[in-house]
Amino acid sequence: MLGVSTNVSRIASSVTLDITARAKRMAREGIDVVSFGAGEPDFDTPPHIKKAAIDAINEGFTKYTPSSGTPELREAIVRKFKEDNGLDYKIQQVVVSCGAKHSLFNIFQAILNEGDEVIIPAPYWVSYPEMVKSQGARPVYVETSCKNNFKVTAELVKSKVTKKTKGLILNSPSNPTGCVYNAGELEEIASLAVKYNFYVISDEIYEKLVYDGKAHVSIASLGSDIRDRTFVVNGVSKSYAMTGWRIGYAAGPSNVMEAIANLQSHATSNPSSISQRAALEALSGSQSCVEEMRLEFEKRRDYMVERIGRMRRISCVKPEGAFYLFCDVSGLKAAPAEIANRLLDKAGVAVVPGEAFGAPRSIRMSFAASVENIKKGLDRIECWINKHRDTKHRDTLP
Repeated sequence: MLGVSTNVSRIASSVTLDITARAKRMAREGIDVVSFGAGEPDFDTPPHIKKAAIDAINEGFTKYTPSSGTPELREAIVRKFKEDNGLDYKIQQVVVSCGAKHSLFNIFQAILNEGDEVIIPAPYWVSYPEMVKSQGARPVYVETSCKNNFKVTAELVKSKVTKKTKGLILNSPSNPTGCVYNAGELEEIASLAVKYNFYVISDEIYEKLVYDGKAHVSIASLGSDIRDRTFVVNGVSKSYAMTGWRIGYAAGPSNVMEAIANLQSHATSNPSSISQRAALEALSGSQSCVEEMRLEFEKRRDYMVERIGRMRRISCVKPEGAFYLFCDVSGLKAAPAEIANRLLDKAGVAVVPGEAFGAPRSIRMSFAASVENIKKGLDRIECWINKHRDTKHRDTLP
């Protein structure tokens, strides 16, 4: 019987996209839904970036570009790495792709073989394990704790290293937990990667969204030995409210990035020419829009943390970056998937269950929503939780 490949059959659907699609479907049916599910800024793309795209269309910049991205955009990315992260890359080490997710997928296709192992700290972004499995490799999970803000330590990573270890995925700031690694923590992990000679795939897509005066540090900036083993992945989706434009980029070891460039030339040809021109403006133009969004996210975070702190049977660790609250709902005595379904059906609030992130006690809530919707959604959640009642034999959900 004809069917799908073994590797593809291992892949599960994206729960975050599923819950968002269901919430949007309910909204189209006239149901008032507040969504805390989406992993995208609610802000519009800044005007100067949109203008660059419109100008590109009017100028006829609508043809194929080099498969790895235009030289102008790649040069801007090289400058960005130097100025923001203290990283020196040649233009040949940079590949622009159709979103940071595509950049990650390219990397895994280029470095993984059947039977390889990739260490993934849990909680994790939902797509990491699926990308690894799609190449016939095996995700190896490292459990973290809220007591350490969900950060993995070098000691925990070392406990999972084997002869089959090909890489470690590091996501700072993190989706879903919002944790941010400092230089000291990264130095210990970097030393381990160098000692045992494995890659670090550093997903830094939320780099610009860091709070409380903290600074983002790229692990690749901690010396040539770790830089030569690191792939730095970033993009314009989160920092510039450009999720739909689909522009991500990666930099890394020359030999692998050359292979990725060849792979992409056969897979997608090139990222959208118009989106590349917009991304060039995003990186090269005024950055005031980024700071305005960051400050607004920080204000929303503070409000949500304060509100959650006053609710019964739910708690959260204050995130240091990104735009998510990762909440412990074990006090509700039900699986997060059941809680998420009940919240959507009974309270009109969309959240993402923690099972998708390797965290069977939690839910993720995005604060990439207007203050008005955040207040409305939290009011509904609090009201719903207050209806939750204990019985002699079991807890029940309203």
